[in-house]
Amino acid sequence: MMRLPTVLLNGKKLPRIIFSISPANGFGLMKKVYAMGITHFDLPSLRHLVRFRELKRWAEDENLVGLCHLEAEEGISFLGKPLHRFETKVISTIKKNLDLPHSVRNLSHVPVASEVFTQKEIDRMAFDSQRFEKALSLFNPRESPFLFLGERYGDWLLALGRIDLLKQMIARVREKGFAPVYSGQWATFSLPKAKSLEVVAYAVPINKRGSLFDLEQACTLIKKFDRPVISLNPLADGTLMKNSEEAFSFLFKELKITLAIAEIHSEPEAEILLCAADQIPSLIPPRKA
Repeated sequence: MMRLPTVLLNGKKLPRIIFSISPANGFGLMKKVYAMGITHFDLPSLRHLVRFRELKRWAEDENLVGLCHLEAEEGISFLGKPLHRFETKVISTIKKNLDLPHSVRNLSHVPVASEVFTQKEIDRMAFDSQRFEKALSLFNPRESPFLFLGERYGDWLLALGRIDLLKQMIARVREKGFAPVYSGQWATFSLPKAKSLEVVAYAVPINKRGSLFDLEQACTLIKKFDRPVISLNPLADGTLMKNSEEAFSFLFKELKITLAIAEIHSEPEAEILLCAADQIPSLIPPRKA
């Protein structure tokens, strides 16, 4: 049984590599990874959370910890309706009206003549407390002490200038006993804009094969960023699995990130990552005198 290097985040000890088990591989792979000594799992969807709770019941192990994710859209409404009903309009507004990097502007295909939000309409977007509370009620801070909040709608709210809505959601997350982590998709855009959020860390995709941002610019930013950074999808959907030692060296030694979340699809992939993790140092701050 191999032990992963650890880090202290918000006073809690976490492994510096956390596995996200592909739902298609389900409960069986979770059990095998747990048998290797893994007790922390990334839970990006409700399907992942269901599998995790099955594992807790089977193992009867209270040391199992999950990292749940919540899309910021769950807490936003426009004219009393969920914002996702206006997704095309949101994308059109971001693409047409804001000065975003070229790679980010290619969000998804929408008709050129698509309707956009006026500034008055953007100002009328509101925090949907009732819907957000319902979404939050699915999670428990005892099994998931950290809650990743944001995702694509988090970045979109930043692009629309409505960081105040994110702040309201983060405040509610804290009230419920979770330690909030801002989770975004555009590192070079979202990290500077989200820095004022009262979160314990920032999670963004970082890999050498391609992302929605300029890698060189992102690396420069992350090296100077004075808050904990979590790498999402560091192995580029498995394409860097064979070069995981190189990828982790780049992330932990060059960029000095706090921890990485990597998706695995099989037991051999878990073994590869555990071997690669042997080269990563723990990051525990010295005790105060």
